[in-house]
Amino acid sequence: MVYEFVIPGCQSVKDKRRVVNSLKDSLRSKYNVSVAEVDHQDKWQRSTVAVALVSESAQNLDSVLSGIDSLFADRLDANIIKNERFDYTPFEA
Repeated sequence: MVYEFVIPGCQSVKDKRRVVNSLKDSLRSKYNVSVAEVDHQDKWQRSTVAVALVSESAQNLDSVLSGIDSLFADRLDANIIKNERFDYTPFEA
């Protein structure tokens, strides 16, 4: 998943880093996912974060992704502009 969002209260890159790092830490600890800021690193009030995960079932994957959507929606310091959910392909050995 890719989330693009604005952080309206930021006045510097340092403010932005505080918000983005807090968000990434929350996602990692609560959902055990890989998270990286992938765009807008030089902008004060904008960021794009990619989230990647692997799951044993489509049902579990959907559950985790819905939880991540809720976590983003509940953040008061970041407003989502766009989110993209990529289709998953089941792996069969």
